[in-house]
Amino acid sequence: MTDARLRRGRGALAVSFFVQGVTFALLVTRIPAIQDRYGISDALLPAFLAAVPILAGVASVLTERVVARVGPGAVLRWAQPVVLLALLAVGAGSELWQAAVALGAFGLAVGALDASMNMLGVSLQRAYGRSIMLGFHAAYSLGGIAGASLAWVGAHYDLTLFVSYLPVVAVVLPAALIGSRWYVAGHEGKAATEPPAEGAGAAGGVAFKLLLPLCLVMTFAYIGDSTVSNWSAKYLQDVLGGSEELATVPYNAYMVTTLLGRAVGDFGVRRLGAVTVVRCGAVLAALGFAAVAAAPGPWAGMAGFTVLGLGLSVIVPQTFAAAGRLFPGASDAAVARLNVFNYVGFLIGSPLVGALGDAWSYRGAMIVPMVLVLVTVAYATSFGSQPARYGGGHERPRTVDVG
Repeated sequence: MTDARLRRGRGALAVSFFVQGVTFALLVTRIPAIQDRYGISDALLPAFLAAVPILAGVASVLTERVVARVGPGAVLRWAQPVVLLALLAVGAGSELWQAAVALGAFGLAVGALDASMNMLGVSLQRAYGRSIMLGFHAAYSLGGIAGASLAWVGAHYDLTLFVSYLPVVAVVLPAALIGSRWYVAGHEGKAATEPPAEGAGAAGGVAFKLLLPLCLVMTFAYIGDSTVSNWSAKYLQDVLGGSEELATVPYNAYMVTTLLGRAVGDFGVRRLGAVTVVRCGAVLAALGFAAVAAAPGPWAGMAGFTVLGLGLSVIVPQTFAAAGRLFPGASDAAVARLNVFNYVGFLIGSPLVGALGDAWSYRGAMIVPMVLVLVTVAYATSFGSQPARYGGGHERPRTVDVG
């Protein structure tokens, strides 16, 4: 595979991550507006929030089978337009059943999209021979900043959801379709050159015992992330007394520091190793949750969400990368199965915070993700226990260096 083709594939995949960041931010930062538009009660809201990750998890499992036949690039090529059109449908409806159908389509498509994007990212990282995975997730964070900023504009000018979403979809949908022409998997045209990890099976299969620590880390990270994405706006508005306009800011601030953390994260992994980077991120995220729980007002709460983003930023990309290192001969399957726990985290996190908030207090509910993310420190050795491979503390020589 030529260096130019890898560079184009890397750029195209970064565009896909960016577009998904925009899309997801536009959805989650306008949850209060969606709730008002469809008359969704506080009691019913957790059920709607839970349905999306359940369907996404189902789609991620199915994606493992589909990519074995057509490849992750083909799945990503059709999944991203469906996600964007589903977002537009969320803004266009007026009846509760229409919201359910649109969010259901969003969940199914986003499961296939997340799995296939990260499959391509892991395979490209292997081809590069050095840590680049955080860069893709940095593009996602940049998209999240853009999406949250556009959501702020919509709230500020009191635009309807459809009017807010339509111009964005009209711009990013063609960009995603054009970029999809250059998707490429790093292992295309050659067999996997690295042996399967010990316990992975003679055929390069995925041993769940080896994958389990990473599954737990992924779950805990997404419990934290879902707390921010699904509850930060409501927390700032209802608990800390911020306005609806101001309530769109915490997710934006969170995404800014997530971007910063991921922008320098690959350098940190190359110099310090994944274990150290993940441990530092987990501790910083826990401090952010503590600050949010104790915040006396909206600005202090935003500061806590800001610190949170810096801490959580490195964990998820390194978890996907670690799965690729553990199972080099079956990385697509490992990523698809690991991606399910992305949605397990969302499925647990959103209803858990909502239930604790209603039964106890939303401040107290912030302590739960704080404790869980700290558990990641104990599992951090799973990110670098294998002999020197990329991102494992001592990266292998750069057999391919394409930028």
